[in-house]
Amino acid sequence: MTSSTTDPPRLRPEADSAGVRPPEELAPQAADANFRMLVDGIDNYAIFMLDPNGHVVTWNTGAAKIKGYAAHEIVGSHFSVFYTDEAVARGWPAYELEEAAAHGRFEDDGWRVRQDGSVFWANVVITALRDASGQLKGYAKITRDLSERRRQSEALRQSEERFRLLLEGVEGYAICMLDANGVITGWNTGASQITGYRRDEAVGSHVSLLYPASDLARSNADHILQRARQGGRSEEEGWSQRRDGTLFWAHVTVTAVYADDGKLRGYVSITRDMSERKRLEELELANRRMSEFLATLGHELRNPLAPVRNAIGILQMDEDISPTVARCRDMIDRQISHLSRLVDDLLDIGRITSGKIDLRLAEIDLRTVIERSIESSRFHFDARRQRIACELPAEPLVVKGDMTRLVQVVHNLLHNASKFSPPGCTIEVAATKDAKSATIMVCDPGQGIPEHALDAIFQLFVQEGRTTNPTESGLGIGLTLCRSLVQLHGGAISAASGGLHQGSTFTVQLPLAEPAPRRRPASGSTLRAADSKRILVLDDNRDSADSLAMLLELKGHQAKALYSAEAALRLAPSFQPHVVFMDLSMPGMDGFEALAALKALPQLAAETTFIAMTGYGQEQDRQRTAEAGFDLHLVKPVDITQLGYIVDSTPNISFPSKERTTGH
Repeated sequence: MTSSTTDPPRLRPEADSAGVRPPEELAPQAADANFRMLVDGIDNYAIFMLDPNGHVVTWNTGAAKIKGYAAHEIVGSHFSVFYTDEAVARGWPAYELEEAAAHGRFEDDGWRVRQDGSVFWANVVITALRDASGQLKGYAKITRDLSERRRQSEALRQSEERFRLLLEGVEGYAICMLDANGVITGWNTGASQITGYRRDEAVGSHVSLLYPASDLARSNADHILQRARQGGRSEEEGWSQRRDGTLFWAHVTVTAVYADDGKLRGYVSITRDMSERKRLEELELANRRMSEFLATLGHELRNPLAPVRNAIGILQMDEDISPTVARCRDMIDRQISHLSRLVDDLLDIGRITSGKIDLRLAEIDLRTVIERSIESSRFHFDARRQRIACELPAEPLVVKGDMTRLVQVVHNLLHNASKFSPPGCTIEVAATKDAKSATIMVCDPGQGIPEHALDAIFQLFVQEGRTTNPTESGLGIGLTLCRSLVQLHGGAISAASGGLHQGSTFTVQLPLAEPAPRRRPASGSTLRAADSKRILVLDDNRDSADSLAMLLELKGHQAKALYSAEAALRLAPSFQPHVVFMDLSMPGMDGFEALAALKALPQLAAETTFIAMTGYGQEQDRQRTAEAGFDLHLVKPVDITQLGYIVDSTPNISFPSKERTTGH
């Protein structure tokens, strides 16, 4: 153990004549010796003293161990030898002494130098020593080697950095860090992929950025944060909104993060896109309800068939009817028999597989969608003496959508509102928009919807109103179809109600599209005035050909029904039809072969419009008929309301590329 022979001399009282010191002086000396022994024995702290100028005057075992100097090598040297050259150059050792002298104590963490030139990370405490009069006598300095702690801290920091980089690289999960106020502070690659927001666009924004319906987004986000704050963790599923305004079904987990002192530091939010899983769950649920659906469908279809069959029987007993009525009667009889067989076949099917719905997208104004839907629903409202209150914005609400399908959605909502509301009431329809989406709301004062059924009513074959309004029940597929069509447009539909007899509100949200510039109509595009046309109807189904020809004759045209391509080739040169309606699936020469043969006739090449009639309506079917040279593609059964327009518009009609021109 190093002695402290270098300590400043102390004044000691004289001993008595016998060489014995007074007892009151022996106790302080013994305490001083014990203290020296205690300090010298500490080997994990460097404890030493400096004179007022910063020179080392004492040195303990810990100082020798940590700094590498023996007492005789360092006592008398200035303590600046323990500092790096950079620290000495900026006067840091002198600054430490000045601060300790001025404030009584100074503490610092920094790099210090051992005798062999190696450095270590140290915690240093310097305390000023003063006598009873307040005069500075020197400094006590305690140094701790914190290199291991710093190494562990640096390892932890690097580990956290690696973990951060790992999270940022995760795909398929949107992981974001939030501060205590819900502001986004961290954003990973998965979050960008799922939501469409770049890191620089998301960081600094409130997490409500990811919630739909701007007027409710903040409250919805604050609600899940509050639950996480109270319970440590919150989990929910619902609609989230991407940067482009489209919605997706999300599973969101929010975990509150607390500091050691219990103070809330923020949240970790993990979001998964569960749209596909939700779709599969709904399909599975639909399959479980298939048996009930088939039984209901058979019942619903056979009920109207029975009186029709009876009416045909009565007509068959009456011999005093015109030939035209007799022909119509016999056609109805044959088709009723065919439909009955189809119902029987349908009931034998164990499950229903749904095919893809093709959307014919174009930039359309939702105001037009609403106006057409109201017009198509007018019959229901007039029958119940109900009024429609419509509120539309002055500016267009342009979306990328299928006009026919969106009209179908709004029409179904209006029909439901009318059906489940009392006579004489008012149904409200409104449309609004925000920066990213357009919203359509249909509000009725009717029977309302129980809270537990607000989500279930969109599931296939569910009929919440069956028990409360059995006379108005149907197959339970209308709202399911609405939701499917809206989701195909990148939107969402929801229902709200105060409960039974409190009315209901259905809300449809669709992403906005930039309106396309308006085009001036081409000169000469005005349709010809309607006049009598010569029309060939070519179909191997005699009832189909005859009934369509009869209908065209009733509209003032000269129509001929033929049942084979060969017959059409014989008649066409002399008849010279303006329009040819042609079935594609005919025995012998099919519709495509017949088209080529008819177009080869010089009498028909320039003036005749050829219209394909078929039961196939997929996009590839339309493309095939267009490439073959047909002017129009119609899906059976042909919509009678469009028939007059189609015939009157020839030969100015052309093959449609955007809008549906089919019967269904």
